[in-house]
Amino acid sequence: MSSLSNYAGWIFRLNLPTSSSAASPPAADGEDCDNANLEGVQLLSQNKSEESNGINDHIPSPSYLAELCPQGVSVTTLDQSEATQPQSPSQNWSWSFSSQSCPSKWNVTSSKLLSVTYRPAHEAHPSYTNISRSREYWNKSVGSCVTCCDAGCGKCSTCLGGGSGGSSQSPKRRGKWSSMKRTMSGAPKPIHRVKVDYTVEDIMHIEPVSAANTGDEKDLSSPKFGSCSDGSQSIIDSGAKPNKDIGFELSAMDKWDNLQSPPWNSKDGDAKKLGEDQKEVKHWGPILTFAIPCQDDESKEPTAKDKCQPLLWKVHHPPNPNVALDSFLLMEGALNLHMQNLQGKSSSSFDYDVPTNVYVNGYQSWSFAGSVVQGEPQPGSAMPDVLSGAFNRGGVVLSGDHASCDGDSWSDNFETATNTRNTNSMDDVEELNATTAFYKSDMFACISSNGTTSQHDDGRILLDEEGGPALITGFLSQRKQYGVVCMDKGLRHFNLFACHEGQVATRNDISSDWAYLQIVDSSCYDEEAMVYYIHACGDHNDARAMEKGLTYGWCSWYHYYENIDHDSLSKNAHVLNKAKSKIGFNLCLVDDGYMTSWGDWTSLKPGKFVKEGGMRVLADAIRSKGMQPGVWLAPFACDKNSKLAKDHPDWIIRNDSGRYSNSANCGKFFYGLDATNPEVRKHVYDTIHRAVHEWGFDVLKLDFLYASCLAGNGKYDNTMSRAEAFYLGLRTIREAAGDETFIIGCGCPLGTAIGWADGMRVSCDTGPTWLPEFPLPHWDNGTLPSLRGMLRNTLSRSVLGHRWWHNDPDCVLLGNTTKHTDNEVISAASVVGMTGGMFLLSDDMEKVSDARLSVARKIFPLTGVTAVPLDLHSTMNGGMPSVLRLWCTEKSIMTDEVNGNFEVDVSGILREQASKLQTEVGWSPRNNNIDPYSRERSCFFVAPGLGSWTVASLSNWMSHSTTMSVSFAALVAHSIQDFAAMGAPKDSISSSAGPGEKSENGYHVFSFWSSEYVWIPHETLVDNSPLVKKLESHQTEIFHIKPADPTSCQYIGSDLHFSCGFEVSSFVAGEKRVLIELKNNYAKKGSVYLYLPVGKKFDNATVEVNGAEGSMEIIARPTLGGNEGVVVRVPVVIKGTGEENDGVVSISC
Repeated sequence: MSSLSNYAGWIFRLNLPTSSSAASPPAADGEDCDNANLEGVQLLSQNKSEESNGINDHIPSPSYLAELCPQGVSVTTLDQSEATQPQSPSQNWSWSFSSQSCPSKWNVTSSKLLSVTYRPAHEAHPSYTNISRSREYWNKSVGSCVTCCDAGCGKCSTCLGGGSGGSSQSPKRRGKWSSMKRTMSGAPKPIHRVKVDYTVEDIMHIEPVSAANTGDEKDLSSPKFGSCSDGSQSIIDSGAKPNKDIGFELSAMDKWDNLQSPPWNSKDGDAKKLGEDQKEVKHWGPILTFAIPCQDDESKEPTAKDKCQPLLWKVHHPPNPNVALDSFLLMEGALNLHMQNLQGKSSSSFDYDVPTNVYVNGYQSWSFAGSVVQGEPQPGSAMPDVLSGAFNRGGVVLSGDHASCDGDSWSDNFETATNTRNTNSMDDVEELNATTAFYKSDMFACISSNGTTSQHDDGRILLDEEGGPALITGFLSQRKQYGVVCMDKGLRHFNLFACHEGQVATRNDISSDWAYLQIVDSSCYDEEAMVYYIHACGDHNDARAMEKGLTYGWCSWYHYYENIDHDSLSKNAHVLNKAKSKIGFNLCLVDDGYMTSWGDWTSLKPGKFVKEGGMRVLADAIRSKGMQPGVWLAPFACDKNSKLAKDHPDWIIRNDSGRYSNSANCGKFFYGLDATNPEVRKHVYDTIHRAVHEWGFDVLKLDFLYASCLAGNGKYDNTMSRAEAFYLGLRTIREAAGDETFIIGCGCPLGTAIGWADGMRVSCDTGPTWLPEFPLPHWDNGTLPSLRGMLRNTLSRSVLGHRWWHNDPDCVLLGNTTKHTDNEVISAASVVGMTGGMFLLSDDMEKVSDARLSVARKIFPLTGVTAVPLDLHSTMNGGMPSVLRLWCTEKSIMTDEVNGNFEVDVSGILREQASKLQTEVGWSPRNNNIDPYSRERSCFFVAPGLGSWTVASLSNWMSHSTTMSVSFAALVAHSIQDFAAMGAPKDSISSSAGPGEKSENGYHVFSFWSSEYVWIPHETLVDNSPLVKKLESHQTEIFHIKPADPTSCQYIGSDLHFSCGFEVSSFVAGEKRVLIELKNNYAKKGSVYLYLPVGKKFDNATVEVNGAEGSMEIIARPTLGGNEGVVVRVPVVIKGTGEENDGVVSISC
């Protein structure tokens, strides 16, 4: 197979299991136990004919092995006696995958091609599972284990020979009696699940496929690999049948030959030659499609991207009205570690690069996300499931050995309490499922290695780039079903599940989302290991990354909560307008509390808002203050006492027992509305359309979106999975709102919303305290409000920002009504500023002190770029990274016009960069390879003359003061060529020493929040010495690190803006004069810091600020390369009026 095509792969059509190859379920109700078989409960279509009709000619022998690698895909015959397989915890494997980029030679094998868990279709319907609990007392009075006596539990009276159902009865009589008792007792009926495993022995047919490069990089409208773009048909027509109303478009991969309409019922031989009386042969089984991107041109040297190409695959399952699907197991994986000789050591010394950390992703906005040290329990909610279960219930694995349905929801047997978590590890796990899993991650996971040591000898922070390889696996989207990755304690076994949870298979077919597997080495990325996967997801789902620009604003929730009215909102809008000379607020968000009940969105609280056109009047009042009006809605939720709930009880999702599904508790219980119901979608459409087009709100914060896909079969259409239902709801919302409306998702399942949300809450609610406040459990790591939880997810999910959407880290609380210390307020502002998320305040703006407001002013405006968390995967602090890094350079990748005009719309630049990145780094056949060290996302551009430097933040998240230590080499750029690679010719860049270059001049290091300066000699870099800083509890410091030039005047930084350079419009350093023009859009007060060589007599210079006499103070006298110099502080006041000389600083000798 040629590797010149961009995508190459194989389609495996699998053999259809018959009654002889599938496990027989227990008897259905009313059947004799001794007669139970697949004919009694027909799970799969069967062809009992023994005639092969030639079809068996295509079935490989057991010696066939599917082997996949970046160089191609092949299915080859192996001599089992001579086969050489890598050492693995499991020797029985169906396919293997490895990466040529990984020097440690990590290898993944899967023992199965596919496993499918079924149940009879009728057992997924409410008519089967909705059993009244009113007579449960009958259980005890009869004295029988009604749910398991048929299986012989050995504990109940039936099994022990006591009671009227004793073991003395015949099996046939006992089965009938137990069935009657089960009905009388009101107990839930058993679920008969069957798991069918497919291996290479089941391959029926193989065919190669490929997708060629379109060759047109500019044609962004052309189909791309894996695109989830949708058709334009309306999806709110209440008269349309639900299963005809989804409108999903098949991707370009799906439209390859023989995939658009799989021959589920094809006849053997040429149809034209067959007579009408010839019967159909056996139905096709599932179809597996594997694909790997291939190098465009073999004559070119492979790039880092070529060396770590991912494996992509998916499954199509044929329609079958007799079955309901519970899950696909797409990979039963094992990570194999190959020994390698350590350089410079004896041949007996080996290094395995063992897995040390796993990044787990939570189901929705508020769920825990972050890295966990191997062997430590996965952080989770400290609240009971009845209060928090629905918050975190993503994909649920319903294994074939599960045979019960509890009262409120299906249990996936995944214990979240640390004292009950399964402790199986490595080779002692025979089958890794939801019961034996130690770690469980929604949508994707990343297993990584810190190398040979668990920590540095000198106590410095472990960094990702110093470690070993990483393995990323998951799904490119969550539109077909919710997928999960289950892992064992040793991170050597991991399974990839697509969870359907009883989806009835009556539609044309049921397919999974594209599965993804990649092995990368630390040398193949400049940011962090998941960079390629995250970009691929953005490209696959047409992410709306930064399409609407940056957001600075105010939200009513954290001061007023639900106690809002027209007057309080108007007052704060007026204060925000007055403060626009200092902070350019562009959003005023009306949060929860304006309506009488959730669901009754047009019923405003009496006496709180203007009677006639209340919300329209409010929106117009906000807009008149120069800000976009925003409003909060929970379109798929309703209060229990709402008029909507009373009028439309059939709209509410019910669980398998027939009761209303538990939506978890956010201070109250509420109902979730069924997105599969066309009437519900019509209600949601009207609600959104009214808020945008009648009330006049430009921004929508849509909360509790997970309520549209609560667990339970009490829905209008059970042929949709939960993910498909939510996806349909999102389409309804966007169609009603229009493309120009800025939509912020909250309480939102993340994977499904890529491409539909402009902004996304990525953390739990912030709170007035560092930890959840009593009576809430302070040890919670789930969804309870706290500043720690908000910062943790903001840091761990910063990698999603400007790739999938604009991250919403929640509000920064400045008011003295909270219990936050000054250090905690500064840390929150620093994290939001460095990660480039939305910057929202939520205090009574009239009561915020000047000192606290100045913190926000030093973060504003946002740079629009996202810092790289250097210890995202290697952190040992409960998933909270401590080191963030930004790059800064005077050269723009755009045009010289941008460099000459720093009042240019930054948002426009960001939109173009985001679009460029998501298409170039994402695996798409329409683009060429790019340099993996390209830094557009994490580098902002400054005025010519400022040079290039790094901005790094260091945070102490512990509850006590400590000395923080981080490798200094990691905080400087590799070389000036890295910046030249972004588009600026090397010879056009400032001749001053570039970051990381080997000079003897050292580095200027300026601490922003403390306004401290220190010069660090170059030997620190050469000796690999750390940067050391003592920090108080929950304190953050931001460092500005610039290569020193002893012969030139240099801008060291300022206390005006955290970037120490974004505030400068122009910097010109001549022989006898330094001229600095600071941006004067907004009023600011502080100081700028400069390095001046003494030889140029600047120590006796004349200072002018704003055209008047100024002053300067010498704060340091560093000696650079034998040359003396001074570092000076110049106080400045920027009026922000735009007057001539406002913000101009001149120093003349």
